[in-house]
Order: sequence, then structure tokens, then C-alpha cells
Amino acid sequence: MSDTTQQNQPLQDESSEVPVIQVGHSPHLSNESFTTRRMMIDVLIALLPVVGMSVYIFQMYAVKQMAICLVTCLAAEAAFIKMRNRSFSLTDCSAAVTGIILGLSLPATAPWYVGVIASVVAIGIGKVIFGGLGMNLFNPAMVGRAFVMIAFAGVMAASGYESLNTGIDAITQATPLNAFKQMGISTSLTDLFFGLTNGSPGETSALACLIGGIYLCIRRTASWEIPAGIIAVVLIMGGLADIMGSASNWTVLHHLFSGSLLFGAFFIATDPVSSPLTAKGKFIFGAGIGFFIMVLRFFSGYPEGVMFAVLFMNALTPLLNRWTIPAAMGE
Repeated sequence: MSDTTQQNQPLQDESSEVPVIQVGHSPHLSNESFTTRRMMIDVLIALLPVVGMSVYIFQMYAVKQMAICLVTCLAAEAAFIKMRNRSFSLTDCSAAVTGIILGLSLPATAPWYVGVIASVVAIGIGKVIFGGLGMNLFNPAMVGRAFVMIAFAGVMAASGYESLNTGIDAITQATPLNAFKQMGISTSLTDLFFGLTNGSPGETSALACLIGGIYLCIRRTASWEIPAGIIAVVLIMGGLADIMGSASNWTVLHHLFSGSLLFGAFFIATDPVSSPLTAKGKFIFGAGIGFFIMVLRFFSGYPEGVMFAVLFMNALTPLLNRWTIPAAMGE
């Protein structure tokens, strides 16, 4: 009996061990190569066609504005994080992305102090005050732009670029949306598509925005549901306006290619921090942005509404996350 007991003892010891189960928050499966830095670099690569077109049209005006915003955003990120005694690294490229997008969204001839103030507000109020990268509720670049849009309304109006020697006669004193809103003048679809118009550097070329945006969606850095929702609603509402004959010389394609709609749809609204988490929530988020853009264009005195629409839907993101929680398996 004693031999049998000794032989069974190790089995009893092994069976008495309690397994340790490690429980952590989702996601439980992840791609370790899909880092913040890789996503930000993807955005910078996708912005190359937009940057190239803006430099071609606006030359040193665009270079100067982007350089001011880029340098100020990097400096503000370092300063604010140091003030909070937190460790930081500019190598994640998030501040660089904010700076480039902000520089592309401001009028190229806006005074230097506009870019500096917008950048400081974007990083300080739009990002760091919420806790830093990944914690912000609103898109930082749009927070900065909204601030200077209200504080410096006069200088934020895009002006003419008479000194440019690009050989393009389409650059006038009014942006296409302003020209149509105020004077009923319609810009050709060709000029809108290729970017031979006035406006903020990042919004003029629909083609450049589409090239960069498609790259982001293919790389899965941007969720395709968001631009799909925006474009779908714009096509529906713009198409209904065409059928009703509200503006015969301004069609649904004019709405799609003009202003910062495509730039906002692919590079601003798709910010993964300030947009919903679920696929359903992302599409609703994009549809809401498209709806408010068209409402502002149709019924307000302001010709463009992308910035306000994005910020408004950013505020609804927590609710969309709550309303679109997927059902658990088996329910």
C-alpha cells in the first residue's frame, strides 16, 4: 500500500495545482507592427500628393505656412509635456502630422502668428490638456483652426495670390465656394478636381486627396467606413438638390470636389482617437459629418462646414461608441 501511495502522490500534487488565468482588456489579438509611429508615417506618406500640389500652386506661401505649423507643433509638444513632468518622444510623429494637416488647412497667406497660435492651441488645448496622445476628444488640428477662425476671422479669409508665377489663371480672389455663395459664379469641375483654384492649400486638389486617402484605406490606417459615410450622404443630399433644381450651375460633383470635403473625409475625420471604435459607429460618424456639411452649405451664411461638422461629431463619439456596442457571442 505504501508503494502505491508513493507512486500516486506526485499525481495528487499535480492535480492539486490551480491554473493561473491571465485576464486583460481587449484587443487580445494584435499586430505588433501596427504602431502609432507606423500609422503616423502612413499619414505623412499619404499627404505627399496633397503637399506636392499645394507647393505647385501656392509655392513658398504653402511651404512657409506648413513649416511654421510643423516647427511650432513640435516645440509645443515638447514644452507642454515637459511642463507636466511626463516622458515624451517626438519620434511617434503625431505632432508632425498635426502640424502638416494644420498648415494645409490654413490659408497660405495667413500671417505667421496665425499658424503659431493655431499650433499652440492645437497641441495644448486640443491634445495635452486631455492627457496627451490617445486621450483627446476632439481633432487637435481642427481645435487649433477653429480658434484662429474665430479670433482672426479677417485674415483667415483666403486672399488672392497675384504674385504667383504658375501660369494658372484660375487662381482668383475668392475660393470656389465663396464665389458661388456670394456671386453665383460656378467653378469648372476640371479645375476643382485637379486643384487649379484658390483656397487653403490642402483642400484645392480633389485628385491629390483621393490618391492619399485611398492609400490610407488600403493600408488600413484610415477606416474606410468614415469617408464612405461622408461621401454617401453628400451624394444623396447633393443629388436631391440637383433633382429639385436648387442650383443648376452647382451640381453634386461640385459639392464633392470643392472645399475641404475630401481632405477632411480622408485626413481629418479618420483620426482614430477622436472617431468611434466600431464599424457601425464609424459609418454613422461619417454620415453625420456629411449631413452637417451639407446643412451648413445649404442654409448657413458660411460657405464651408467641414471643420464644424467634424468637431460636432467628435463630441458625439462617446455616445456612438456606447450605442453601437456589438452583441456578445451567443446573445
